[in-house]
Amino acid sequence: MLKDGAPKRLQRLPDGTVKQVGPLTGTRVWTVPGRANRPLAAPRDDVRILEPGEHRRLCAFCVDRYLETTPEKARLVGAGFAELRHVPASALSDSVAEFRRFGNLFEIVSAEYWRENHGFRQPSGVFEWAREYLADPVGHAQLEALAAIRSRASGVETSLEEATLDLLGGSHDVVVARRHVVDGATTDAQLASSGTLTPDEHAAYFAFTVQALAEIQAAQPHAAYVSVFQNWLRPAGASFEHLHKQLVAIDEHGPQVDHELRLLSEGRDLYQRAIADLAVAEGLVVAANDGAVAFAGVGHRYPAFEIYSTSPANLPQEHSDAGIRAVSDLVHALHAATGAQVPTNEEWHYRPSGAPWPMPWRVVLKWRISTPAGFEGGTRIFVNTIDPWELRRRAVTSLTELRVAGALAGGIRIGDECTPSDVRLRYADS
Repeated sequence: MLKDGAPKRLQRLPDGTVKQVGPLTGTRVWTVPGRANRPLAAPRDDVRILEPGEHRRLCAFCVDRYLETTPEKARLVGAGFAELRHVPASALSDSVAEFRRFGNLFEIVSAEYWRENHGFRQPSGVFEWAREYLADPVGHAQLEALAAIRSRASGVETSLEEATLDLLGGSHDVVVARRHVVDGATTDAQLASSGTLTPDEHAAYFAFTVQALAEIQAAQPHAAYVSVFQNWLRPAGASFEHLHKQLVAIDEHGPQVDHELRLLSEGRDLYQRAIADLAVAEGLVVAANDGAVAFAGVGHRYPAFEIYSTSPANLPQEHSDAGIRAVSDLVHALHAATGAQVPTNEEWHYRPSGAPWPMPWRVVLKWRISTPAGFEGGTRIFVNTIDPWELRRRAVTSLTELRVAGALAGGIRIGDECTPSDVRLRYADS
């Protein structure tokens, strides 16, 4: 038992059942023997051969359908990932975007929410961009079509000018990768996931998202937090099977962040003691590099990896380029080890601006391979089919094979190669 009388965080019973308690959440999870060998991804039974050029137009996020999304806030182009901002509608096809950022057509927290509840008004820069975009006949037609789609969905009619301001100045953005399927794909099942990107591509994608986070925080003064996440495949909540991240500004931290801040008030070493030290004691360190460390997580409803920055910085945008790249490389490695056919959620956690206690930047990667049902709803005990030790074993095996194949970034230490200094979290050092 722990000193407060709570159950042990992680224990294996004589019959092989593993019981877990989430160190930061208190979530109770059981892994029952005999359930871990089920396949992670069900084979698709609707695979379709692609027609020539079809890989460019499979969904609204694809390169031949740029006008079906809201106006771009920014894009990265070329091998060097040069940034272009506010590309006019008539020029969208003049370059190929490796990554694009634009507003979500159907926001979780809408521009109207900020306007009506907080009195927010768009800054002059958004008004000027809207004027220029509407002056382009291609842009005008694009915005008319998008405004009509939103109006039909909401049942609310607005002027084109107001709809344009909302579409351009919202606080829910999407960051989309170029590929829907891998280069050279012959079927629509050969999807391009985070793990199929090169380490350099993933680093650009990651840094572009960090920049978007900083810009949304700066643009929406009433936001207390910006939620950053990636849903991969439909069982994990994705509307499109096309690689993308989402960033949503909200006007509260959310109960999990508030709970962690309360725990931090009792000891700033919370994450070191409850996460890193537990991972070392139980043999759950998966990989590390000179800036981040990955653990097999304890007490998650689904098999989950936790990737922690080991930098003294807290907010993602406070990290150096090298610090962001370190986190990106481990996240990319674990996506590659997971595979493109496994539904996943990627969640970013970090200290909110103005919070009184230091918190590390961490990314949680969850395998959405089971569906909670009546047992979980009635008991609040969740059944996770893969325990942390087995998750770590699988990951270490896959990462080792990927490194031999040259698919990972350099400088990653795997499993027992990790050193004591790799698991020291420095978030509270500054």
